[in-house]
Amino acid sequence: MAQIEIDDISTDSSLVDPEKDLLGHASFAKYLADSICKMTFPEGFVIAVYGSWSSGKSTLLNFLVHYLKQKPDEEQPIIVPFNPWLFSGHQDITRSFFEQLQNVLSKQGSVSKGLKERIADFAKIISEIPLPYAQTGRAVATLFDDKEKEASELKEEVEDTLAQQQQRIVVTIDDIDRLPANDIRQLLRIFKAIPNFSNVVYVLVFDKEVVIKTIAESKEISGKAYLEKIIQVDFELPLPDKTSLRRLFFEKLNGIFADTEKQLFDPIHWDNIYFQGIDHFIINLRNIVHLTETLTVTYPAVKGEVNPVDFIAIESLRVFCPMVYDTIIHNPHAFVGEVNTSIDELKNLHNAWIAQLRDEDKQPIKNLLMHLFPQLKFVWGNSNLDEEQLKWREQLRVCSLEIFPIYFRLTFSTSELSNTQIKAILALAEDADKFGEHLIKLANQKRQDGTTQLRTFIEEFEKYSEQEIPLNCIPSIVLTLFDAGEELLCAEEKSQSLFNLGNEVRISRFILRLLRRLEEPVRFEVLKKAITQGKALAIINQEIATLKEQQSQYADTFNLEEEWLVNAQHLKELEEIATERQESTDINDK
Repeated sequence: MAQIEIDDISTDSSLVDPEKDLLGHASFAKYLADSICKMTFPEGFVIAVYGSWSSGKSTLLNFLVHYLKQKPDEEQPIIVPFNPWLFSGHQDITRSFFEQLQNVLSKQGSVSKGLKERIADFAKIISEIPLPYAQTGRAVATLFDDKEKEASELKEEVEDTLAQQQQRIVVTIDDIDRLPANDIRQLLRIFKAIPNFSNVVYVLVFDKEVVIKTIAESKEISGKAYLEKIIQVDFELPLPDKTSLRRLFFEKLNGIFADTEKQLFDPIHWDNIYFQGIDHFIINLRNIVHLTETLTVTYPAVKGEVNPVDFIAIESLRVFCPMVYDTIIHNPHAFVGEVNTSIDELKNLHNAWIAQLRDEDKQPIKNLLMHLFPQLKFVWGNSNLDEEQLKWREQLRVCSLEIFPIYFRLTFSTSELSNTQIKAILALAEDADKFGEHLIKLANQKRQDGTTQLRTFIEEFEKYSEQEIPLNCIPSIVLTLFDAGEELLCAEEKSQSLFNLGNEVRISRFILRLLRRLEEPVRFEVLKKAITQGKALAIINQEIATLKEQQSQYADTFNLEEEWLVNAQHLKELEEIATERQESTDINDK
């Protein structure tokens, strides 16, 4: 794989070389560098470039530094980079600023010894002023009796010496908008109270709205007015347009997939995948950075074993729609392989997770998935299912059942059911047969700890019962549990733990929770039908035992009949039916 420069995959996606400019920032940076070197001004000058987090501010600042360093020796300024975010929360920012200034100047042969000494002395004085001054809101020159006069005098000496300094000093400051409120205010006080030194230009890049809001929190002055007092010239950096974002994204992909086998790349497939799906998410630099950083880490683990186009699409879902990514992992049968279930069941499952998406994301994601998984064209497009399994395998497509697991090699395995899966199962509740079939499947799916997915579903169910299951579905669900109960129980291994509850107890609690939503006469009729017709005697006996214990408990304490699930007469009738069922079974077993 081609080597990716660290600057190309940094958090801010900042570039250093203007020749790599794909966002149109280089020309602005060049002209700004020319102005900084040629303009005249009586004292320190502050220039600000405003832009949102993902507009490329750091890249612009890097380009500016590049062009300043290209100037002839007689024009080239001394560049002092300062990133206050690196010191935030650990050191006083004012002290750090002057220490950085002194450190850079000390390495410059063209800077007079007198200026170096004055800056060093000033930094020393600042470092000796106790830290609490940063919270006082007062300028350095008015602080702490013994030091304030000395600092003020040194400041004047520095200004006088700088006025004689031929070489211009350019201080570049990034990441101001990342700072907490106190640090932002302290940094701005540096520009306002201390560093209006002659022959010094400050170039600040930050998100204007963030800083204004932070300043306004002090309630001393409006943020906008405060910035206007400090900054002489400002510029607004526009957000990159869609065309520029695509060019940048494709350029980064070229770096990651440079030596991928060409026969695996189908331009038509990429055109469909990108413009009908991925392009929806390429809306700013942040998204480009997030996705390409992810691909830089995940692709080497599967290189040569997956289709690059499909892999970019799958990782796009991991980054931008993790819920969909999670749904694919936990429901492979709904996306790959032969369709071995009804179209209605597939539609119910897919509609359950689609309903959780934002409206603007639904169609692009559906389009993307239909190109990744042709089976979905059968579900959503009412078209015939393509019979190209061999071709998919040769192209290492994610829709090949054999290749599918490779795409998720760097996904933490989990035996838990996702919220999407649970909601998809609950969506089947109106059809008792399908609901029962799905529960049986869960009962036969073993988790790593030896228990079943059914156990997880029942335990998680308490979060969803009230919201997800309509009242009219409850009778059929209860009947399903009584009827399929034996199959639900047989797959569960008995735990050696003394305190572990069996699935018959969990199912009984499940049933009770559902029935409490019905009126008592309806509960009784539902239970009567379920106990009469159901095949799972273990569930029946457990339910009767639970009802009896419930009435016994309340009878001994408060005698609150309204807390009973069924009244005493109904319980007696249910118990008689259950006893008769058990006796009949015992006779047949002899």
